[in-house]
Amino acid sequence: MSTVSQAIAELRARARRTVLAVPGSSVKMIGKARGLEVDEVFLDLEDAVAGPAKEEARQNVVDALLGGGFAAPTVVVRVNAWDTEYTVRDVTEVVGRAGAHLDALLLPKVRTADEVVALDLVLTQVEKAAGLPEGHIGIEPQIEDALGLTNIDAIATASPRVLTLVFGPADFMASLGMRTLTVGEQPEGYTPGDAYHHVLMTILVAARAHGIQAIDGPYLKVRDEEGFRRAAGRTAALGYDGKWVLHPAQVDAGNEVFSPRQEEFDKAEGILAAYAHSTSVEGGARGAVMYGDEMLDEASRKMALVVSARGRAAGMTVSETAGEDR
Repeated sequence: MSTVSQAIAELRARARRTVLAVPGSSVKMIGKARGLEVDEVFLDLEDAVAGPAKEEARQNVVDALLGGGFAAPTVVVRVNAWDTEYTVRDVTEVVGRAGAHLDALLLPKVRTADEVVALDLVLTQVEKAAGLPEGHIGIEPQIEDALGLTNIDAIATASPRVLTLVFGPADFMASLGMRTLTVGEQPEGYTPGDAYHHVLMTILVAARAHGIQAIDGPYLKVRDEEGFRRAAGRTAALGYDGKWVLHPAQVDAGNEVFSPRQEEFDKAEGILAAYAHSTSVEGGARGAVMYGDEMLDEASRKMALVVSARGRAAGMTVSETAGEDR
């Protein structure tokens, strides 16, 4: 894999606690999405848009990108999958006309690394033709079936543009023949345990092995905040970076669940400061130090770095009362 550009490295580091899905066919919903405090918004040309509305949706998306005004720092477009007739035109028209206002393309139903490579090649040609910086638009592959999961490592490393691995639960459940009609909930009869655990961990491990983010898919009961928090809490506990949201009612909960609690962030920052001091010459160059009633070492520092990085990406700062009881 070739060297990652500075632009892609910066995109990989951005927070993605909440990723808002918006149908490209709805000008009204695109307008509402502009003001929502999510980390990423993607304008959808795929499953949320019926076949006869694809071309109009593509125009809506171009207009929306050119119009700008999104509160979300990261703006993405989900193109159609390679098994349709729409993919190339999605890329050439959206990137060719509005690529300067676009951070990434979300590629659905990725089954092999070749599909990511193909998108990379098309993107490069369109960027050159449009006079855009080559390689500045990222790719977010979406894993939606058993074959895609089997090829996860090859997909993650297929292009230096890859920013995240995204779980697509609905298509995945269908591909396995899972006996449920409620996306995001456990199938009836599968108790105790989590029917998605293997899939989620496989995606997460591949993402971490290759330095990219892991994003959970949607919870379709959009007005069931308790259910959303339960589903989001499971993947946040595993280490996922964020989750799709489908409705404004899910935004605040998603941002909260995928951010460290203030006390966690304060503790992580305290651990990093204490360990940095203890390992310095001034602090005695010690490899371990007590922090309250805990013994810290290099592994503790690495764990604290994860929490600190997520908190800082979410705009958190250390509270004024932090460390008073230390």
